[in-house]
This record gives sequence, structure tokens and C-alpha cells, in this order.
Amino acid sequence: MSETAGALTTALQSLRAAITSATYPLAVPSADAARTVGGSLVAQLDDYLIPRLARLDAPLLVVVGGSTGAGKSTLVNSFVRSSVSPAGVLRPTTRTPVLVCNPIDAQWFRRGKLLPGLTRTAEATDDPHSLQIVVAPALMPGLAFLDAPDIDSVVDQNRALAAQLLAAADLWLFVTTAARYADAVPWDLLETAQFRGTVVALVLDRVPPEAAVEVTAHLAEMLAAHHLATAPLFVLPETEIDRQGLLPESVTEALRDWFDRLATDVAARATVVRQTLDGALAALAPVVAELAGAADEQVEAATVLHDRVGAAYRTARRTVENGVQDGRLLRGEVLARWQEFVGTGELMRTLEARVGRMRDRVIAALTGRPAPGRQLQSAIEANLVTLIRGAAADATDQAYTGWLAHPAGSALLDPSLGRPSPDLPERAERLVRDWQRGVLELIRREASGKRAVARGAAYAVNATGLLVMIGVFASTAFIPTGAEVAVAGGTTVAAQKVLEAIFGDQAIRALAAKAREDLLARVHALLDAEAARYGDRIAGAGIGADPGQALRDAASRVERAREEAALTEGAPLALPEIKS
Repeated sequence: MSETAGALTTALQSLRAAITSATYPLAVPSADAARTVGGSLVAQLDDYLIPRLARLDAPLLVVVGGSTGAGKSTLVNSFVRSSVSPAGVLRPTTRTPVLVCNPIDAQWFRRGKLLPGLTRTAEATDDPHSLQIVVAPALMPGLAFLDAPDIDSVVDQNRALAAQLLAAADLWLFVTTAARYADAVPWDLLETAQFRGTVVALVLDRVPPEAAVEVTAHLAEMLAAHHLATAPLFVLPETEIDRQGLLPESVTEALRDWFDRLATDVAARATVVRQTLDGALAALAPVVAELAGAADEQVEAATVLHDRVGAAYRTARRTVENGVQDGRLLRGEVLARWQEFVGTGELMRTLEARVGRMRDRVIAALTGRPAPGRQLQSAIEANLVTLIRGAAADATDQAYTGWLAHPAGSALLDPSLGRPSPDLPERAERLVRDWQRGVLELIRREASGKRAVARGAAYAVNATGLLVMIGVFASTAFIPTGAEVAVAGGTTVAAQKVLEAIFGDQAIRALAAKAREDLLARVHALLDAEAARYGDRIAGAGIGADPGQALRDAASRVERAREEAALTEGAPLALPEIKS
């Protein structure tokens, strides 16, 4: 293989990797077509482009294709003067493709370089995944005929296989009849062949003598309209077949002579191969561009879904942030317990540490009720958990609704995403308890050098912690103002003065700010974990970071390598002339 051909092969292999890496899992309009086109491109790369580029001198493969009942198998059999491909009145007849070649060329096709996905066999079979290889000494070396299934077969698998085989042709011999030459399906495939640059020859079969001039002229007009005016056209008259099911040699003589001269002309065969190969390579770029657009649509859909989830959980974070800072958590049960904690003088007693600690133990033992400080801590915990769970539930509903309104999102949903995680209540409660312990640890670290607090040990730290927690929920970053302070009276002010004397005014505010940041960070992490349930669905779909650009880059490398290879430069297509 030449250096330029090697570079082209490397570029094609990179393109194949890019195509197989690009997936289209999200339910967007272009997905189904992209999966089909991507599969077809990979098949063409494996079946034809890469193996043919490796062996430009390999025998020329003529794929015989056409409509149901057009006489493809009969024509192939007549070429080799033997019934090598089954023909019959039942349709569809050809299920397993049959490749006929000279014995000299058989080894090339048996090795499976071309059409590697088809299992080679020497026997007739109905397995559509097999390729029957038949040797025919009557066929000239350097040329092989592949009888393909009907392109308009009622069997989906047959049609798909026919299209796959036509994409692997060096030359497509299209067979039609005087009655069916204007059918739409064949012309769609002829347009595809013309787009890919495949060399095409046509057989107009079973033409009544009285209609030959008119039908041939009309077909020629259609060929010109489809930019196929230069394609060789062979007209076979309506005739009887012999007892072996073969056409008279006189009918196929011109066609056989044309292919014999093509087989013996090494230069002509080479130009056919290079013309078809170069055309197929040139046709990759616009098709890959369509795939890249479909891949972009996948990324865009994933981004939209991510954004809808992100918007839902950003709203949840703002809800918690506002709820923490706007004073709403200081109402209800928290306010009542705060008033009790401050109004009964417990705040000052607990700050006195040892005396307060002993007194509260005695009261709790006699009454069976938790101390007011513990009740305040529980009330804070309950209100925070309620706020977090409510925000998470609202975000879940908003995200679920957002996905439900998008086709791709709707396809990814399952009922579990319509509710918060089952363990959210436990995680929210644990989050608040861990945060409260974190506040006390923060107080201990801050008070490590404060002799007054050190003498009070843990009990004074607990009281300070409650004050800091209350400060977290107040708009002023510490003790509530307005009605809350008025109810608490002078005791609150006195307690604040004690704390400020111990820690300093700025330190107290800093403690409240740090505690608030810590709380919100924990809440954000919890909400992020809830949002990740949606993100995991998208990640599980397997969409790459930028598959569209990867496809475009790979296609550009192929096109540059194709231009450098100059497969058709200085070797214009020169097919044999048709002898009348």
C-alpha cells in the first residue's frame, strides 16, 4: 500500500471510530435516521472502503441489483451458462446473495476482506447472513458478479441486505424491465449511486420489439434527468428461456462481450475501481455532516434537560437560602422555645456553666421534661428539616414536569424521579444534626483561647451554640430584632453582651456567618445529590462531550487524505464501447 493510501486508511479508521462513538440515545427527531445512517456508513467502511483501499488491484465486483422479478438471477446464470443462482416464479427468490467468480479469483472473496460480516459458504442456503461463493470457469478472471436480493422486496431484511451489497459494489449493474423501469424505488437507489459516484451500467430487460424504440428513448431521458446519461445501457428483447432457465446467447452477447473486454482491460478495471472508490469517499463528508448535526442535537437536548433540572434545584437552593436568612425559621415553635429559653433566664444560667448545668439536671429529673435549651435545639432542627424537604420536593416536581414536557426527557423518566429520594427525610435530619454539632465544634475552636468559656466547659459552649444558631436565622446575622427581641426583653440583650464580652462583637457575627455558610453548603450538597438522579439518567445514555465536532474533524481528515491520494487524477473513466 502506498503512503497516501495508508494515510487515507488511517483517516477512514478514525472516522469509523468517531461514527461508532457518536450515539443517539435521546428521543429527538433526528435520532432514528442518524442511527440508521451511522450503521450504514460503518457497514460501507467495513464492507468496501477500507478493504478495497487496501487492495486496489483486487477483482472488480459487479453487484447485480434491481426490482423483484426483473430477471437478475437469470441474467447471471446466462452469463456463466449454468444455474448458479436460483431463479423462479415465487417472489422474493434471491434471499442469500450469490457471488460468482473465476476460480483464480475465488480466494480473494473467500478471505472475507470485502463484506466481512457475511459468512462464506459454498452451498446454497437460506441464511441471509451468508454469502454463497460459486466458481465459474466461463467467467473471465478479474471480474465477479454478485446477485443481490430485490431492492423492493416485501421482506425488510432483503431490502436492507440489497442496499448493503450495492454500497460494496465497484460497479452496479441495474436490471429492470420494460414494464417497471419507471418505478420509484430503483430510481431512489440510482440517485444514491450517482451521489456516491458509483459506476453504473443498466440492463433494460424483456422489451417487446414493437416498444423498444419508445421505451429506450424514455429511459434515456430519465437517465439524463438523473445525471446518468453516460451510463452504459443494454436493451434485451423479450424472449423465451431454455430448459435450463438461461437466455439465448445471442440475447446476452453484447453484454457479455462488454464485460469480457472490461475484465481483460486492466487499466479500465482500475479506473472503475478508483472512480467508485473516490466517489464513495467524496460522498462521506455531507453524510457525516448530517450525522454531526444529529449528534449536536443530542448534546443540545441533553443541555436542555440539564438546564431544566439545574433551574429547579437552583430555585430550591434559593428557597432554603431565603428561608434561613429572612427570619421565617424564628417563628412558630422556634420562637416559642427561644422565648422560653431567654425569658426564663436559662440563657444566663447556662452561660454561668457549672451552676446552670446542675440546676437544669435537677429540673429535668423532677419534671421529666427536656431543658428549654434542648427543646429550642429540637425546634430548630424540625423547622430546618421541614424547609429542606419542602424545597427538595418542589424541585423534584419542577424537574419532573420539565422533563415530561420534552420528548427526550419524557423517554428517560420513570416514576421514581417524580418523588424525592426515599431516604431524603433521614438525610435531611442527619444533615441538620451534623450541622448543629458542627456549630458547637466551631464555638469550641473559636473559644479555645477564651478563659471565661474554657472555665464553663461544654455547657457554656452549648448555650453559645444556640445563640449562634439563632443568629444564623436572623436577618441581622445574630440576635433577632423587633418583636422577637422585645418579647425576650433585657435577658437577650444581657446574654448578647456577655457573649460579646467573651468573643468580641465581630467574632460573634463571624461565627454566625460561618455557621450559615456551613449549613448552606450542606444543603447544596444534599440538593445536588437529588439533582444527580436526573443527571445520572443523561450520563447513562452515553452522550460524548462533543461528538459532532469529532465527526466533523474525522471527515475533514478523510477529505484531506482523499485529495492527497488523487485516486482519479490522470485516469479518467474509460469504459468499453457497447458493440451493437
